[in-house]
Amino acid sequence: MCLAVPAKIIERSEFMGTVDISGVTRQVSLMLLPDAAVGDYVLVHAGFAIQTIDEAEALKTLELFKELECYETDS
Repeated sequence: MCLAVPAKIIERSEFMGTVDISGVTRQVSLMLLPDAAVGDYVLVHAGFAIQTIDEAEALKTLELFKELECYETDS
């Protein structure tokens, strides 16, 4: 099973971008999404932005990830 994580593009330079994932920034390839712009939310898998998604869906998914973290620390 593969997992893609929602991230917000905060900088873009050619086909690379900096994204924010819950306060953590990293560089990802934007080669698959040439029209993605700063401020867009994208799904990131294996260092590549693979799909744009709307902000509400991205924030909902990130909130679910936070909820899962609570279960992990309770164990």
